[in-house]
Amino acid sequence: MAIPYNRRTHRCGELRAADIGREVVLAGWVNRARDHGGITFVDLRDHTGITQLRFDPASAAGPHDTARTLHNEDVIAATGKVVGRGEWVNPKLPTGEIEVQVSAVDVLSRSDPLPFQVNDDFEAGEDLCLRYRFLHLRRPEMQARLRLRHAIAAAIRAYFHEHGFIDVETPFLTKSTPEGARDYLVPSRVRPGTFYALPQSPQIFKQLLMIAGYDRYAQIVRCFRDEDLRADRQPEFTQLDMEMAFVQREDVMNVVEGCVQRIFKEALGIDIPLPLPRMTEHEAMNRFGIDRPDTRFGLELQDVTELVRGTEFSVFREAIDKGGVVKCIVASGGDLLTRKVTDGLGDEILGIGGAGLPLTKVAQGAGGLEFATGIAKHIQPLAAQLCAQVGAKAGDTIFFMPGALADVCKYLAHLRGRLGSIMKLVPEDKWNLLWVIDFPLLVWDETEKRWFSTHHPFTAPLDEDIPLLDTDPGKVRDKAYDLVLNGTEMAGGSIRIHQQAVQKKIFGLLGIGEQEAKEKFEFLLDALRFGAPPHGGIAFGLDRWAMMLSKSESLREVIAFPKTQRAVCPLTNAPSPVSQAQLDELFLSVKPLPKK
Repeated sequence: MAIPYNRRTHRCGELRAADIGREVVLAGWVNRARDHGGITFVDLRDHTGITQLRFDPASAAGPHDTARTLHNEDVIAATGKVVGRGEWVNPKLPTGEIEVQVSAVDVLSRSDPLPFQVNDDFEAGEDLCLRYRFLHLRRPEMQARLRLRHAIAAAIRAYFHEHGFIDVETPFLTKSTPEGARDYLVPSRVRPGTFYALPQSPQIFKQLLMIAGYDRYAQIVRCFRDEDLRADRQPEFTQLDMEMAFVQREDVMNVVEGCVQRIFKEALGIDIPLPLPRMTEHEAMNRFGIDRPDTRFGLELQDVTELVRGTEFSVFREAIDKGGVVKCIVASGGDLLTRKVTDGLGDEILGIGGAGLPLTKVAQGAGGLEFATGIAKHIQPLAAQLCAQVGAKAGDTIFFMPGALADVCKYLAHLRGRLGSIMKLVPEDKWNLLWVIDFPLLVWDETEKRWFSTHHPFTAPLDEDIPLLDTDPGKVRDKAYDLVLNGTEMAGGSIRIHQQAVQKKIFGLLGIGEQEAKEKFEFLLDALRFGAPPHGGIAFGLDRWAMMLSKSESLREVIAFPKTQRAVCPLTNAPSPVSQAQLDELFLSVKPLPKK
């Protein structure tokens, strides 16, 4: 019997006890079929959930015969009456109080044997899941993730529309201006030998929109970077891009806070109190060793350089004599920090470039607190003073790190994260948001002997620091602001340079000469000549927000059709070779791969 599947009365997760007695039409996928002594039960699934169908040969022999032929992922439509399940209620399902007594069923399509099960018997590796992504996307957890992503995007669009922003599409085919990651290049057929680049961000175009007088712009846009991949990286990604005219950074941050509050409320039902905390980059590095700190737990870095300056311990003394520092972390780990664990942490520090991990444990001696293991014999005379300064007590372990400040911060930040995990200090259901501000405008690269932008070359310096551009560029702070959630950078923005003279000065400090600046950024420099308003904005990755809020392990779990870590799509087998005719049309040739 043909069932009018386009006239569904309900979705599979909607029926409740209040619907008992109703005639309904359902359609979906067979999640599981079971034959119980003549009566066949089928769990019917769609994106809303599961309803149990009951096929009883005593009341409808034809549908029952059909039901016995069903396999997982067959697509069917069914009609019947909603009945109660009596004592056989399934409390695990929202529809568990009812089932549908089927009077007619229509098989809309059959499924071949599956490469992996889509129901609760699921077991498959990531490569297989990506090869059959359309099957993997049927799973309830994948449905939930992509629908959460949709809720985030919908909240963003509604919020910015309500606040007077307009959505303007910026070009996908643009000019290559590599300033970090490699561009994806697109050859031009009509201008042989020239190339477009896919945008790494719409940064310059949104600045031009502000110069053009559009005042408030917001776009959810695709961006592209040809870079090495990690769990939180994809070659193509989606971000919110926003820009405002006649603003300072507090104005931008306040607007973004309202958007973030809306996202949490509509996507997770969580109220985020505003305003969000602010922390300078200097404070973040000093307390946590990293400019995107996870503030859900303690274990903050403490500076003991001056206290240990006179020590005979050569490891500390040599670091200090070279202009370095000694910092430490005090961990009340008790039995969790065994010798095996601390040795393993030392090996990890060696693995990321450190020289080791000096440590000692605090014990209660006859005369007070003393050090008992590790480097105890080298610093025992300092036990009372050091424990008092860092707040250590008996049973605590003190981990030290001597060296250059940047290295000390790097290694102790890694250690802090690992200790937080080992000691189970990180609460799973806590959302700590904060702004990090006042970054250095420029960082010096000792290898290349040149300055680089901490963020990007269009970031404005703090007004009071502009004179330092001529005398001490390394001390100049910028008008940038990063939004951090639980130790992950979620958004980054800044007030932009709106004066051509300042922009040219920054280009000069970055080693971008007049000719190079003209070739890469002439259109921006030209626009700055014709009345540019003060402006600023931000960008944040929609993929990353979806990953964090759904508590997923990687971006691939919240993108419908992602690439692997080798930038390959197993579903479509992209990238793939093209025909010689296509290459000839573009005046291109492909070099043979070098022999390994």
